Amino acid sequence: MKVKVGVNGYGTIGKRVAYAITKQDDMELVGVVKTKPDFEAYRAKELGIPVYAANEEFLSRFESVGFEVEGTLNDLLEKVDVIVDATPGGVGAKNKPLYEKAGVKAVFQGGEKANVAEVSFVAQANYEKALGKSYVRVVSCNTTGLVRTLNAIREYADYVYAVMIRRAADPNDIKRGPINAIKPSVEVPSHHGPDVQTVIPINIETMAFVVPTTIMHVHSVMVELKKPLTREDVIDIFENTTRVLLFEKEKGFESTAQIIEFARDLHREWNNLYEIAVWKESINVKGNRLYYIQAVHQESDVVPENVDAIRAMFELADKEESIKKTNKSLGILK
Repeated sequence: MKVKVGVNGYGTIGKRVAYAITKQDDMELVGVVKTKPDFEAYRAKELGIPVYAANEEFLSRFESVGFEVEGTLNDLLEKVDVIVDATPGGVGAKNKPLYEKAGVKAVFQGGEKANVAEVSFVAQANYEKALGKSYVRVVSCNTTGLVRTLNAIREYADYVYAVMIRRAADPNDIKRGPINAIKPSVEVPSHHGPDVQTVIPINIETMAFVVPTTIMHVHSVMVELKKPLTREDVIDIFENTTRVLLFEKEKGFESTAQIIEFARDLHREWNNLYEIAVWKESINVKGNRLYYIQAVHQESDVVPENVDAIRAMFELADKEESIKKTNKSLGILK
């Protein structure tokens, strides 16, 4: 029996997760939820995906343009085993009572606080903790990126300092900025470090800046080591860590622009880069300090985590099998 999945919110993350679900042989996409009949809703219908309105209040938006929906979120909840909540930050927590009432499991996103779920999740780091759980939170794009690489070297790490250079908005977002400024997050440390600690036990402090770009985030990471590690060791570890890729400046990867062009060259949907991109030349060890720089495609790196979270919640596979199945289905390079 396939796990029946619904996606509440068919935007940047939701539509990518919905697509990923259709690629799994042990899951079935039952429907998606929208608040309005925008181009994404029409595209979902063109793809044969049943569309539901968020609630009765939003039905009139669809009716006014003759867009036929299958019902409301409550109707969808009667047909699914699990709902992936990809609504804006904070909305998922408000939706949770609906999921509880319907007796449906739920996967939340990183925009929600950790207490919305039983476990915060990154497949490589703590898959086993999500086994059989009813409520799992896939952490944010930045946190996922940090956890992927830091978990790989965790046994060597004593203390981590990381600076997030964050994109200002997703490419289709016209309401956010800045346009001509660099905006510091004046809360120090930023929330990213504590969020990492909800997944793995590691000493970490973070700072963050928002810059006028829409392509990717960039992280500058410095790790104080508690036992010896060479540059070559780190390269070998990252080369053998799934969902982490090394990119070389000498091969033309001078910025996030070339990295995202690489994803386009792979002919991936929405130029998704599920993998965390680490510049190979940036990896360096000086004394007891390790340095590296990585880039995170904020629109897609959490997508495979949502798939793996569902497998863990329904105990469909162990960690290695699930990651392997998800990677193969999405064309993840390793």
